[in-house]
Amino acid sequence: MVGAILVTLFCFFPTGIAAIVFSSQVSAKTTAGDIAGAAEASRKARLWIIVSLAAGVLAWIILMVVSLSTSSTTALMPTP
Repeated sequence: MVGAILVTLFCFFPTGIAAIVFSSQVSAKTTAGDIAGAAEASRKARLWIIVSLAAGVLAWIILMVVSLSTSSTTALMPTP
């Protein structure tokens, strides 16, 4: 659950919500005795955590590339 909350806050919100939903299902299914369902929900939560982390890192890299390319372009422009 902690990993799902962290990737939601710091990486990518939409897929982080899916990770939180599946993560919260794990304890409920375990309590109900559905061990197979809990394992499946855990697997799905882990998948969405990885997807959120990858999307967040990719977005950060794109932001840095755009930021660096914009700043280098304005630095090379002659002043009027």
